Amino acid sequence: MFSIFGAKKNTTEAAIETRVEPEVSAVTAGGWLSRLKSGLTKTRAVLNTDVTDLFSRYPKVDETLFEALETALLSADVGIHATTRLIADLRRVAKEKNIADGPTLQAEFKAALVQLILPLEKPLDIKRIQQTSSARPFVIMIAGVNGAGKTTTIGKLAKYFQSQGLSVMLAAGDTFRAAAREQLMAWGERNNVVVIAQEQGDSAAVIFDAVHSARARGIDVVLADTAGRLPTQMHLMEEIKKVKRVIAKVDASAPHEILLMLDANTGQNALQQVKVFNDALLLTGLVVTKLDGTAKGGMIAALASEKAEKIIPVRFIGVGEGIDDLRPFNATEFVDALFS
Repeated sequence: MFSIFGAKKNTTEAAIETRVEPEVSAVTAGGWLSRLKSGLTKTRAVLNTDVTDLFSRYPKVDETLFEALETALLSADVGIHATTRLIADLRRVAKEKNIADGPTLQAEFKAALVQLILPLEKPLDIKRIQQTSSARPFVIMIAGVNGAGKTTTIGKLAKYFQSQGLSVMLAAGDTFRAAAREQLMAWGERNNVVVIAQEQGDSAAVIFDAVHSARARGIDVVLADTAGRLPTQMHLMEEIKKVKRVIAKVDASAPHEILLMLDANTGQNALQQVKVFNDALLLTGLVVTKLDGTAKGGMIAALASEKAEKIIPVRFIGVGEGIDDLRPFNATEFVDALFS
């Protein structure tokens, strides 16, 4: 039997029907930048020690500097393709602008890094999309490997969309792990949103019911959790394809967004996850989580190193455990936080 969990006992109907008014977040832009810098401390330490300092240690722009920079970028988990592109860009700029000293080239390095990852910056503007389409509810399907932070991130996404003046419903589609359902219900209570859940059964059926319910209630956004799975578990990858097909039976245009959670600690392995999940689901966006717990923040550059037509945007990044520690990805802010 399906269950609908509201934020408080005996207030389920009100929780569903009441639209959340836009809230003024206590987190200012300055507060977010401060937390972003703090969250990227480990990655920044690697880059500052192994990369930034190179421009001072090697004041002359020559092959010695470029070779040392290449090694440092690979150590920072930027990846071979992104590293090759950055080095090539720096060589070209140094030649075109006749740059002979390392410190001057450092500013060009930051600019090149911003340009590399800028294609990943494509914020998800649901209000704008709904103004020009019938995407209501706007269904966001969440995928990822075990432990990537899907359920926690869904709670943070709910808070973010509420701050945009959108009403939200959660679908506890991870029916394989009871703790996931309970965790999502806790996030529902915390955010004062409804959670559609089932004690046991089929993930697709839970999400199907949630989309139906959201449509009947005029909810703006449905965040659909799915069970974690490894890319090598082909039977589970087939199952998540089924979830996508079932959602489309409610709304042929849904899911409108398919997000893959990526744990930043996985570094270069994230590229393989993106490939496999994209082959199965045709991903529309990525969410990079746990940037505060790793020195591998350079993997953001690796995500941008594929051909332009294959780049999947990073919709959000997470840099902490707090409910406000998830924000849309901004390339310039990210690079500034890495080197400030």
